[in-house]
Amino acid sequence: MTKKCNIRFSRELYDKIMNHLFPGDKDEHGAVLLAGLSETNDLTTLLVREVHLAQEGTDYAKGKVGYRALTPKFIHQLITRARDERLVYLAVHNHGSDLEVEFSKVDFESHQRGYPALLQIARGMPVGALVFGRRSIQADIWFPNGTRLDLDSAVIVGNTIQRLTPSPKKKHLGTPETYDRQIKMFGKIGQADIAGCRVGIIGLGGIGSLVAEYLARLGVGKFCLVDDDCVEISNLSRIVGATMTDAIGEITKVEVARRTILQANNNAEIEIVVDDFAKESVAKRIIDCDYLFLAADSMRARLVFNAVVHQYLIPGVQLGSKIRSDTASGVILDVMSANRPVRPGKGCLWCNQLIDPTLLAKEAKTDEERKTQAYGVEEANPSVISLNAISAAHAVNDFLLDYLGLRSDDGLLYYEHFHHLKSVPNARNIVQPRQDAECPECSNTSHRYGRGDLARLPCIEG
Repeated sequence: MTKKCNIRFSRELYDKIMNHLFPGDKDEHGAVLLAGLSETNDLTTLLVREVHLAQEGTDYAKGKVGYRALTPKFIHQLITRARDERLVYLAVHNHGSDLEVEFSKVDFESHQRGYPALLQIARGMPVGALVFGRRSIQADIWFPNGTRLDLDSAVIVGNTIQRLTPSPKKKHLGTPETYDRQIKMFGKIGQADIAGCRVGIIGLGGIGSLVAEYLARLGVGKFCLVDDDCVEISNLSRIVGATMTDAIGEITKVEVARRTILQANNNAEIEIVVDDFAKESVAKRIIDCDYLFLAADSMRARLVFNAVVHQYLIPGVQLGSKIRSDTASGVILDVMSANRPVRPGKGCLWCNQLIDPTLLAKEAKTDEERKTQAYGVEEANPSVISLNAISAAHAVNDFLLDYLGLRSDDGLLYYEHFHHLKSVPNARNIVQPRQDAECPECSNTSHRYGRGDLARLPCIEG
Protein backbone atom coordinates (compact mmCIF):
# COMPACT_ATOMS: atom_id res chain seq x y z
CA MET A 1 0.00 0.00 0.00
CA THR A 2 1.41 3.38 -1.03
CA LYS A 3 -1.57 5.71 -0.56
CA LYS A 4 -2.25 7.14 2.87
CA CYS A 5 -5.14 8.31 5.00
CA ASN A 6 -5.51 10.24 8.24
CA ILE A 7 -7.81 9.61 11.17
CA ARG A 8 -9.18 11.99 13.82
CA PHE A 9 -10.49 11.23 17.32
CA SER A 10 -11.84 13.39 20.08
CA ARG A 11 -9.79 12.99 23.26
CA GLU A 12 -12.79 11.40 25.05
CA LEU A 13 -13.33 8.67 22.45
CA TYR A 14 -9.61 7.95 22.08
CA ASP A 15 -9.23 7.54 25.85
CA LYS A 16 -12.26 5.25 25.91
CA ILE A 17 -10.65 3.02 23.28
CA MET A 18 -7.23 2.98 24.96
CA ASN A 19 -8.64 2.15 28.40
CA HIS A 20 -10.37 -0.84 26.85
CA LEU A 21 -7.42 -2.04 24.78
CA PHE A 22 -4.78 -1.55 27.48
CA PRO A 23 -6.38 -2.28 30.88
CA GLY A 24 -3.05 -3.50 32.30
CA ASP A 25 -3.41 -7.25 31.61
CA LYS A 26 -0.95 -7.25 28.65
CA ASP A 27 -3.56 -9.10 26.59
CA GLU A 28 -5.26 -8.44 23.26
CA HIS A 29 -8.68 -6.79 23.12
CA GLY A 30 -11.05 -5.67 20.38
CA ALA A 31 -13.58 -3.02 19.38
CA VAL A 32 -15.33 -1.54 16.38
CA LEU A 33 -15.28 2.15 15.46
CA LEU A 34 -17.74 3.85 13.13
CA ALA A 35 -16.37 6.91 11.39
CA GLY A 36 -17.38 9.71 9.07
CA LEU A 37 -15.44 10.31 5.88
CA SER A 38 -13.82 13.42 4.45
CA GLU A 39 -12.11 13.48 1.05
CA THR A 40 -10.43 16.62 -0.25
CA ASN A 41 -7.29 17.47 -2.21
CA ASP A 42 -6.38 13.79 -2.51
CA LEU A 43 -6.54 13.56 1.29
CA THR A 44 -8.78 10.94 2.91
CA THR A 45 -9.63 11.50 6.57
CA LEU A 46 -11.65 9.20 8.83
CA LEU A 47 -13.55 10.93 11.66
CA VAL A 48 -14.34 8.66 14.60
CA ARG A 49 -17.96 9.13 15.67
CA GLU A 50 -18.86 5.95 17.58
CA VAL A 51 -16.91 3.48 19.73
CA HIS A 52 -18.31 -0.02 20.30
CA LEU A 53 -16.24 -2.04 22.77
CA ALA A 54 -16.16 -5.81 22.25
CA GLN A 55 -16.88 -7.78 25.42
CA GLU A 56 -14.41 -10.57 26.16
CA GLY A 57 -15.71 -14.04 25.32
CA THR A 58 -18.97 -12.68 23.90
CA ASP A 59 -17.94 -10.25 21.16
CA TYR A 60 -14.20 -10.96 21.08
CA ALA A 61 -13.42 -14.65 21.36
CA LYS A 62 -10.77 -17.25 20.61
CA GLY A 63 -10.17 -17.30 16.85
CA LYS A 64 -10.22 -20.28 14.56
CA VAL A 65 -7.08 -19.05 12.81
CA GLY A 66 -5.60 -16.20 14.85
CA TYR A 67 -5.36 -15.65 18.59
CA ARG A 68 -8.69 -13.84 18.96
CA ALA A 69 -11.31 -12.38 16.66
CA LEU A 70 -14.53 -10.38 16.67
CA THR A 71 -17.53 -12.70 16.59
CA PRO A 72 -19.75 -12.88 13.48
CA LYS A 73 -22.79 -11.61 15.43
CA PHE A 74 -20.91 -8.53 16.70
CA ILE A 75 -19.50 -7.81 13.23
CA HIS A 76 -22.89 -8.16 11.53
CA GLN A 77 -24.60 -5.88 14.04
CA LEU A 78 -22.10 -3.10 13.41
CA ILE A 79 -21.48 -3.46 9.67
CA THR A 80 -25.23 -3.13 9.11
CA ARG A 81 -25.31 -0.06 11.38
CA ALA A 82 -22.39 1.39 9.39
CA ARG A 83 -24.29 0.72 6.16
CA ASP A 84 -27.51 2.31 7.44
CA GLU A 85 -25.76 5.37 8.91
CA ARG A 86 -23.36 5.72 5.91
CA LEU A 87 -20.32 5.41 8.18
CA VAL A 88 -16.97 3.63 7.77
CA TYR A 89 -16.65 0.32 9.63
CA LEU A 90 -13.28 -0.10 11.41
CA ALA A 91 -12.33 -3.26 13.31
CA VAL A 92 -9.84 -2.59 16.10
CA HIS A 93 -7.38 -4.63 18.15
CA ASN A 94 -4.12 -3.96 19.94
CA HIS A 95 -0.56 -5.27 20.01
CA GLY A 96 1.79 -4.92 22.94
CA SER A 97 4.18 -2.53 21.15
CA ASP A 98 4.80 1.13 21.98
CA LEU A 99 6.07 3.64 19.38
CA GLU A 100 5.78 1.29 16.39
CA VAL A 101 2.96 -1.04 15.37
CA GLU A 102 2.00 -3.04 12.28
CA PHE A 103 -0.46 -5.73 11.27
CA SER A 104 0.71 -9.32 11.46
CA LYS A 105 0.60 -11.74 8.54
CA VAL A 106 -2.40 -13.39 10.20
CA ASP A 107 -4.13 -9.99 10.47
CA PHE A 108 -3.71 -9.31 6.74
CA GLU A 109 -4.92 -12.80 5.83
CA SER A 110 -8.08 -12.26 7.89
CA HIS A 111 -8.69 -8.97 6.04
CA GLN A 112 -8.33 -10.76 2.71
CA ARG A 113 -10.91 -13.35 3.79
CA GLY A 114 -13.45 -11.03 5.34
CA TYR A 115 -13.37 -7.56 3.83
CA PRO A 116 -14.69 -8.33 0.31
CA ALA A 117 -17.91 -9.57 1.93
CA LEU A 118 -18.07 -6.59 4.29
CA LEU A 119 -17.70 -4.21 1.33
CA GLN A 120 -20.75 -5.78 -0.26
CA ILE A 121 -22.79 -5.29 2.90
CA ALA A 122 -21.50 -1.72 3.33
CA ARG A 123 -22.94 -0.75 -0.08
CA GLY A 124 -20.40 1.79 -1.25
CA MET A 125 -18.74 2.74 2.04
CA PRO A 126 -15.15 1.79 2.89
CA VAL A 127 -14.32 -0.78 5.56
CA GLY A 128 -11.07 -1.45 7.34
CA ALA A 129 -9.05 -2.12 10.44
CA LEU A 130 -6.88 -0.31 12.96
CA VAL A 131 -4.18 -1.82 15.13
CA PHE A 132 -3.05 0.14 18.20
CA GLY A 133 0.24 0.23 20.01
CA ARG A 134 0.51 2.26 23.20
CA ARG A 135 1.74 5.30 21.25
CA SER A 136 1.19 4.25 17.63
CA ILE A 137 -1.59 3.32 15.19
CA GLN A 138 -1.68 1.61 11.78
CA ALA A 139 -4.62 1.26 9.38
CA ASP A 140 -5.70 -0.96 6.48
CA ILE A 141 -8.66 0.70 4.75
CA TRP A 142 -10.45 -0.96 1.83
CA PHE A 143 -12.50 0.99 -0.73
CA PRO A 144 -15.11 -0.45 -3.13
CA ASN A 145 -12.98 0.52 -6.16
CA GLY A 146 -10.12 -1.69 -4.98
CA THR A 147 -8.01 1.09 -3.42
CA ARG A 148 -6.35 0.28 -0.09
CA LEU A 149 -4.90 2.91 2.23
CA ASP A 150 -2.64 2.67 5.23
CA LEU A 151 -2.15 5.40 7.83
CA ASP A 152 -0.18 8.59 7.53
CA SER A 153 -1.11 9.98 10.94
CA ALA A 154 -3.78 10.00 13.62
CA VAL A 155 -4.77 13.17 15.46
CA ILE A 156 -6.35 13.18 18.91
CA VAL A 157 -8.17 16.46 19.47
CA GLY A 158 -8.69 17.58 23.05
CA ASN A 159 -7.56 20.78 24.68
CA THR A 160 -4.14 19.69 23.49
CA ILE A 161 -3.46 18.07 20.12
CA GLN A 162 -1.69 14.69 20.02
CA ARG A 163 -0.36 13.12 16.82
CA LEU A 164 0.39 9.41 16.38
CA THR A 165 1.90 7.47 13.47
CA PRO A 166 2.58 3.78 12.68
CA SER A 167 6.25 4.41 13.49
CA PRO A 168 8.36 7.48 14.35
CA LYS A 169 8.73 9.81 11.36
CA LYS A 170 11.95 11.52 10.42
CA LYS A 171 11.44 15.28 10.50
CA HIS A 172 13.39 17.99 8.79
CA LEU A 173 15.08 19.70 11.73
CA GLY A 174 16.69 22.63 10.00
CA THR A 175 17.60 25.35 12.48
CA PRO A 176 17.16 28.73 10.80
CA GLU A 177 18.55 31.49 12.94
CA THR A 178 15.18 33.24 12.71
CA TYR A 179 13.65 30.78 15.21
CA ASP A 180 16.65 30.27 17.49
CA ARG A 181 15.10 31.96 20.53
CA GLN A 182 11.82 30.02 20.41
CA ILE A 183 13.61 26.73 19.67
CA LYS A 184 15.19 27.24 23.07
CA MET A 185 11.64 26.88 24.45
CA PHE A 186 10.14 23.97 22.50
CA GLY A 187 13.02 22.47 20.53
CA LYS A 188 13.73 21.64 16.90
CA ILE A 189 11.00 18.99 16.75
CA GLY A 190 8.43 21.49 17.98
CA GLN A 191 9.57 23.99 15.34
CA ALA A 192 9.26 21.31 12.66
CA ASP A 193 5.72 20.51 13.85
CA ILE A 194 4.75 24.18 13.57
CA ALA A 195 6.28 24.40 10.09
CA GLY A 196 4.15 21.45 8.98
CA CYS A 197 0.91 22.89 10.37
CA ARG A 198 -1.84 24.20 8.07
CA VAL A 199 -3.88 26.94 9.73
CA GLY A 200 -7.15 28.48 8.56
CA ILE A 201 -7.91 32.11 9.41
CA ILE A 202 -11.45 33.28 8.71
CA GLY A 203 -11.56 37.08 8.67
CA LEU A 204 -8.39 39.12 8.07
CA GLY A 205 -9.49 42.40 9.63
CA GLY A 206 -8.34 43.87 12.92
CA ILE A 207 -7.95 40.59 14.83
CA GLY A 208 -7.26 38.20 11.94
CA SER A 209 -4.40 40.31 10.58
CA LEU A 210 -2.69 40.17 13.99
CA VAL A 211 -3.22 36.41 14.18
CA ALA A 212 -1.68 36.02 10.71
CA GLU A 213 1.45 37.97 11.66
CA TYR A 214 1.90 36.20 15.00
CA LEU A 215 1.59 32.76 13.37
CA ALA A 216 3.94 33.71 10.54
CA ARG A 217 6.61 34.82 12.99
CA LEU A 218 6.19 31.57 14.93
CA GLY A 219 7.04 29.76 11.70
CA VAL A 220 3.68 28.24 10.76
CA GLY A 221 4.25 26.87 7.27
CA LYS A 222 0.80 26.70 5.63
CA PHE A 223 -2.13 29.12 5.62
CA CYS A 224 -5.63 29.31 4.21
CA LEU A 225 -6.88 32.91 4.44
CA VAL A 226 -10.58 33.64 3.91
CA ASP A 227 -12.12 37.12 3.61
CA ASP A 228 -14.17 38.79 0.89
CA ASP A 229 -13.50 42.43 1.88
CA CYS A 230 -11.09 45.03 0.58
CA VAL A 231 -9.04 47.43 2.68
CA GLU A 232 -10.71 50.78 3.38
CA ILE A 233 -9.27 53.95 4.86
CA SER A 234 -11.15 53.28 8.12
CA ASN A 235 -9.25 49.95 8.40
CA LEU A 236 -5.78 51.49 8.51
CA SER A 237 -5.80 52.01 12.28
CA ARG A 238 -6.03 48.30 13.00
CA ILE A 239 -5.10 46.04 10.04
CA VAL A 240 -1.47 44.96 10.27
CA GLY A 241 0.47 45.82 7.13
CA ALA A 242 -2.28 47.86 5.45
CA THR A 243 -1.30 51.12 3.75
CA MET A 244 -3.08 54.10 2.24
CA THR A 245 -2.13 52.74 -1.18
CA ASP A 246 -3.98 49.50 -0.35
CA ALA A 247 -7.08 51.43 0.66
CA ILE A 248 -7.08 53.63 -2.44
CA GLY A 249 -6.41 50.64 -4.69
CA GLU A 250 -9.09 48.47 -3.03
CA ILE A 251 -6.58 45.72 -2.29
CA THR A 252 -8.15 42.69 -0.57
CA LYS A 253 -7.52 42.04 3.10
CA VAL A 254 -6.27 38.54 2.33
CA GLU A 255 -3.67 39.94 -0.08
CA VAL A 256 -2.41 42.32 2.62
CA ALA A 257 -2.22 39.40 5.07
CA ARG A 258 -0.41 37.30 2.48
CA ARG A 259 2.17 40.06 2.05
CA THR A 260 2.62 40.38 5.82
CA ILE A 261 3.10 36.64 6.25
CA LEU A 262 5.71 36.42 3.50
CA GLN A 263 7.66 39.31 5.01
CA ALA A 264 7.99 37.23 8.17
CA ASN A 265 8.31 33.78 6.55
CA ASN A 266 9.06 33.74 2.82
CA ASN A 267 8.76 29.93 2.74
CA ALA A 268 5.11 29.93 3.81
CA GLU A 269 2.55 28.26 1.55
CA ILE A 270 -0.51 30.53 1.37
CA GLU A 271 -3.92 29.90 -0.14
CA ILE A 272 -6.08 33.03 -0.34
CA VAL A 273 -9.86 32.90 -0.76
CA VAL A 274 -11.58 36.17 -1.65
CA ASP A 275 -15.15 35.06 -1.06
CA ASP A 276 -17.86 34.68 1.56
CA PHE A 277 -17.02 32.01 4.15
CA ALA A 278 -20.72 31.21 4.45
CA LYS A 279 -20.69 29.59 0.98
CA GLU A 280 -20.23 25.83 1.08
CA SER A 281 -17.60 25.89 -1.68
CA VAL A 282 -15.58 28.33 0.46
CA ALA A 283 -16.09 26.58 3.80
CA LYS A 284 -14.89 23.32 2.24
CA ARG A 285 -11.52 25.00 1.53
CA ILE A 286 -10.62 24.89 5.24
CA ILE A 287 -11.58 21.34 6.17
CA ASP A 288 -8.05 20.03 5.59
CA CYS A 289 -6.62 22.55 8.08
CA ASP A 290 -5.09 21.47 11.38
CA TYR A 291 -6.35 24.47 13.37
CA LEU A 292 -8.90 27.24 12.77
CA PHE A 293 -9.09 30.86 13.90
CA LEU A 294 -12.45 32.58 13.51
CA ALA A 295 -11.84 36.33 13.47
CA ALA A 296 -14.98 37.32 11.54
CA ASP A 297 -17.82 38.87 13.51
CA SER A 298 -20.93 37.73 11.62
CA MET A 299 -23.40 35.21 13.03
CA ARG A 300 -23.29 33.22 9.79
CA ALA A 301 -19.50 32.87 10.06
CA ARG A 302 -19.92 31.64 13.66
CA LEU A 303 -22.58 29.17 12.54
CA VAL A 304 -20.46 27.64 9.78
CA PHE A 305 -17.23 27.65 11.82
CA ASN A 306 -18.98 25.89 14.72
CA ALA A 307 -20.35 23.26 12.34
CA VAL A 308 -16.92 22.64 10.75
CA VAL A 309 -15.26 22.05 14.14
CA HIS A 310 -17.80 19.40 15.19
CA GLN A 311 -18.42 17.87 11.78
CA TYR A 312 -14.75 17.49 10.80
CA LEU A 313 -13.19 17.27 14.32
CA ILE A 314 -10.88 20.25 13.76
CA PRO A 315 -9.77 22.33 16.78
CA GLY A 316 -10.56 26.02 16.58
CA VAL A 317 -11.03 29.28 18.45
CA GLN A 318 -13.49 32.15 18.11
CA LEU A 319 -12.02 35.60 18.75
CA GLY A 320 -13.56 38.98 19.26
CA SER A 321 -13.61 42.30 21.05
CA LYS A 322 -16.62 44.37 21.96
CA ILE A 323 -17.30 47.89 23.22
CA ARG A 324 -20.74 48.35 24.76
CA SER A 325 -22.16 51.76 25.59
CA ASP A 326 -25.43 53.32 26.71
CA THR A 327 -27.11 54.65 23.57
CA ALA A 328 -28.82 57.50 25.41
CA SER A 329 -25.92 58.87 27.45
CA GLY A 330 -22.99 57.59 25.41
CA VAL A 331 -21.34 56.25 28.57
CA ILE A 332 -19.10 53.23 27.91
CA LEU A 333 -20.42 50.25 29.91
CA ASP A 334 -18.00 47.49 28.97
CA VAL A 335 -14.80 47.03 27.00
CA MET A 336 -14.16 43.34 26.39
CA SER A 337 -11.80 40.98 24.54
CA ALA A 338 -12.74 37.31 24.07
CA ASN A 339 -10.80 34.11 23.43
CA ARG A 340 -13.18 31.15 23.08
CA PRO A 341 -11.65 27.77 22.16
CA VAL A 342 -14.00 25.30 20.46
CA ARG A 343 -13.25 21.59 20.31
CA PRO A 344 -15.28 18.63 19.01
CA GLY A 345 -18.14 18.29 21.50
CA LYS A 346 -16.92 21.18 23.68
CA GLY A 347 -17.20 24.96 23.71
CA CYS A 348 -20.05 24.82 21.18
CA LEU A 349 -21.18 28.31 20.16
CA TRP A 350 -24.78 27.11 19.93
CA CYS A 351 -24.76 25.60 23.43
CA ASN A 352 -23.40 28.87 24.80
CA GLN A 353 -25.89 31.12 23.00
CA LEU A 354 -23.17 32.84 20.97
CA ILE A 355 -25.11 32.40 17.73
CA ASP A 356 -28.15 34.70 17.81
CA PRO A 357 -30.97 33.37 15.56
CA THR A 358 -32.47 36.87 15.24
CA LEU A 359 -29.18 38.38 14.07
CA LEU A 360 -28.66 35.36 11.81
CA ALA A 361 -32.00 36.12 10.13
CA LYS A 362 -31.12 39.82 9.80
CA GLU A 363 -27.81 39.00 8.13
CA ALA A 364 -29.64 36.97 5.51
CA LYS A 365 -31.53 40.09 4.38
CA THR A 366 -30.30 42.72 1.96
CA ASP A 367 -29.91 46.34 3.08
CA GLU A 368 -33.10 47.18 1.16
CA GLU A 369 -35.03 44.42 2.93
CA ARG A 370 -33.79 45.65 6.31
CA LYS A 371 -35.00 49.17 5.57
CA THR A 372 -38.38 47.91 4.34
CA GLN A 373 -38.87 45.77 7.44
CA ALA A 374 -37.71 48.54 9.80
CA TYR A 375 -34.53 46.78 10.81
CA GLY A 376 -32.31 49.63 9.73
CA VAL A 377 -28.84 49.19 8.27
CA GLU A 378 -26.24 48.12 10.79
CA GLU A 379 -23.41 50.48 11.57
CA ALA A 380 -19.92 49.09 12.01
CA ASN A 381 -18.97 48.08 15.55
CA PRO A 382 -16.20 49.98 17.37
CA SER A 383 -12.77 48.39 16.97
CA VAL A 384 -9.43 49.25 18.61
CA ILE A 385 -6.16 47.49 17.77
CA SER A 386 -5.00 47.11 21.38
CA LEU A 387 -8.24 45.31 22.34
CA ASN A 388 -7.89 43.08 19.28
CA ALA A 389 -4.31 42.27 20.26
CA ILE A 390 -5.43 40.84 23.61
CA SER A 391 -7.66 38.28 21.88
CA ALA A 392 -5.14 37.50 19.15
CA ALA A 393 -2.17 37.06 21.49
CA HIS A 394 -3.99 34.76 23.91
CA ALA A 395 -5.43 32.64 21.11
CA VAL A 396 -2.05 32.24 19.41
CA ASN A 397 -0.41 31.39 22.74
CA ASP A 398 -3.05 28.69 23.28
CA PHE A 399 -2.42 27.34 19.78
CA LEU A 400 1.33 27.15 20.46
CA LEU A 401 1.02 25.43 23.83
CA ASP A 402 -1.77 23.03 22.83
CA TYR A 403 -0.61 22.12 19.31
CA LEU A 404 2.81 21.20 20.67
CA GLY A 405 1.43 19.52 23.80
CA LEU A 406 3.39 21.82 26.09
CA ARG A 407 0.78 21.75 28.85
CA SER A 408 -1.28 18.98 30.38
CA ASP A 409 -4.87 18.33 29.34
CA ASP A 410 -7.21 18.02 32.30
CA GLY A 411 -10.23 17.66 30.00
CA LEU A 412 -11.78 20.98 31.04
CA LEU A 413 -12.23 23.71 28.45
CA TYR A 414 -12.47 27.40 29.35
CA TYR A 415 -13.36 30.64 27.62
CA GLU A 416 -11.33 33.75 28.49
CA HIS A 417 -13.16 37.09 28.71
CA PHE A 418 -11.15 40.22 29.48
CA HIS A 419 -13.29 43.07 30.85
CA HIS A 420 -10.91 46.01 30.70
CA LEU A 421 -12.98 48.51 32.70
CA LYS A 422 -12.83 46.31 35.77
CA SER A 423 -10.04 46.54 38.31
CA VAL A 424 -7.00 44.47 37.34
CA PRO A 425 -7.61 41.43 39.62
CA ASN A 426 -11.10 40.96 38.15
CA ALA A 427 -10.38 41.86 34.53
CA ARG A 428 -9.78 38.27 33.36
CA ASN A 429 -12.95 36.21 33.62
CA ILE A 430 -12.59 32.43 33.15
CA VAL A 431 -15.83 30.78 32.00
CA GLN A 432 -16.45 27.05 31.68
CA PRO A 433 -18.76 26.83 28.66
CA ARG A 434 -22.09 25.03 28.78
CA GLN A 435 -22.48 21.66 27.09
CA ASP A 436 -25.95 20.47 26.11
CA ALA A 437 -26.01 16.66 25.98
CA GLU A 438 -28.75 16.81 23.33
CA CYS A 439 -27.25 19.60 21.21
CA PRO A 440 -28.02 18.94 17.52
CA GLU A 441 -24.66 20.47 16.56
CA CYS A 442 -22.00 19.17 18.97
CA SER A 443 -23.29 16.06 20.78
CA ASN A 444 -21.85 12.81 19.49
CA THR A 445 -25.38 11.57 18.89
CA SER A 446 -26.24 14.56 16.69
CA HIS A 447 -26.70 14.47 12.93
CA ARG A 448 -23.48 16.47 12.49
CA TYR A 449 -20.75 15.23 14.89
CA GLY A 450 -17.95 13.47 13.00
CA ARG A 451 -20.05 13.03 9.85
CA GLY A 452 -17.56 14.73 7.54
CA ASP A 453 -18.75 14.94 3.94
CA LEU A 454 -21.90 12.94 4.74
CA ALA A 455 -23.61 15.93 6.40
CA ARG A 456 -24.43 19.32 4.89
CA LEU A 457 -22.80 22.39 6.35
CA PRO A 458 -25.25 25.21 7.24
CA CYS A 459 -24.09 27.32 4.32
CA ILE A 460 -25.75 29.62 1.84
CA GLU A 461 -25.86 28.75 -1.84
CA GLY A 462 -22.80 29.44 -3.94
